[in-house]
Amino acid sequence: MPHAPDSPTPDHQSESASDGSLAPRTELVAKISRSAIVGAIFLMATSAIGPGFITQTATFTAQMGAAFAFAILASILIDIAIQLNIWRMITSSGKRAAQLASAAIPGTGIILSILIVIGGLAFNIGNIAGGGLGLNALLGIDPKLGGLVTGVLAIGIFLFKRAGKVVDAVVLILGIGMIVLTCIVAIVSSPPVGEAIKQSFVPDTINFATVTTIVGGTVGGYITYSGAHRYLDSGKTGPDNAGSVMRAALSGILVTGIMRYVLFLAILGVVASGVAIDLESTVANPAGQAFAAVLGDAGMRIFGAIFWAAALSSVIGAAYTSATFLSAFSRRLDGGWPLQLATVAFIVVSLIVYLAVGTAPATLLVFVGGFNGLILPIGLTIFMYIGWFRPQLLRTDSYPKWLLIIGTAATLVTWYTAVQSIGPIFAMIGIGG
Repeated sequence: MPHAPDSPTPDHQSESASDGSLAPRTELVAKISRSAIVGAIFLMATSAIGPGFITQTATFTAQMGAAFAFAILASILIDIAIQLNIWRMITSSGKRAAQLASAAIPGTGIILSILIVIGGLAFNIGNIAGGGLGLNALLGIDPKLGGLVTGVLAIGIFLFKRAGKVVDAVVLILGIGMIVLTCIVAIVSSPPVGEAIKQSFVPDTINFATVTTIVGGTVGGYITYSGAHRYLDSGKTGPDNAGSVMRAALSGILVTGIMRYVLFLAILGVVASGVAIDLESTVANPAGQAFAAVLGDAGMRIFGAIFWAAALSSVIGAAYTSATFLSAFSRRLDGGWPLQLATVAFIVVSLIVYLAVGTAPATLLVFVGGFNGLILPIGLTIFMYIGWFRPQLLRTDSYPKWLLIIGTAATLVTWYTAVQSIGPIFAMIGIGG
């Protein structure tokens, strides 16, 4: 979150220890640093597991069955290659993504920022809609009212003086809660685990549009940069901190990887049992139907809690990360209250559009993931160029070749899947065919 609200001020340069003595300023800074690092891990993880991803997983599992496991595995492998590079490059340089891109190739930071903000805004409208659907399933309240409550709560969090600490705590609690609840449903649904493992490596069919969409929904757009930008607030930047950065990135990937497979298995158990899931109607809620099929009314309530938690944490992640890209247009938005206010404005715009348009259908939540998957390789190409040809921007003479190799491979894969799937993705909303 913004530097200013979380940073020790002159009035807080020391705190009373339990024995009455004054705790050194370094202890306070260390606590803030740890909070930012944990926040970075769970901000990336919970951003990657939003309403869009949950809806995408339910939709594609219903369509493809166990064969969708391949797309899940592909998304995790691509995630590893992308996040290790993005986290390391951004933290080593000490610059946000747009600033680093423009330092390498003038103007590209602006282009990247425009794409990320557009994708983030589209995602956030869906996230707020997801919050409305989640509270509707959990408490039975009107979806629009639920969306309003979700948006207002997110705004309140960012207006709080210590926004960074609050957000870190919220995403940690929501992330753990989502994993526990989804595990319960996955166990009860008794999915064919052996078949899922087999299909992860030798699928009956490969659908590039699903791969692009699920990658876009879990690591595309703003999600690529959410954890790395939050990690900058820890102050542990520069090449000397590369080891701790890599460990934090891997921790975030582990959390998201577990959640992806657990959610997939929960839905797969329902599909494999022969339950038909509605994917066509304008009120279709594939994931909610799956949870209800397993546990009845209690399943729908559990789904509501998971969906709302995913929505709120994703609203936070999308708004914060998208707002950090606005610094490409004005350096005054690089931190502190200006960044917090920009984040609030981003949520307000998303909320107004949602209330004007109404609940986003499942198709839109799936499309947004695909759209972010299409813009993903653009940013990756810029960062791979930096690693190969401009390592000095990363404050080193030689960036690790193994990271560049897996990063470049992931970039080529995302370009290929994007080109192969651009038609089917836009066909989801009736454009082309």
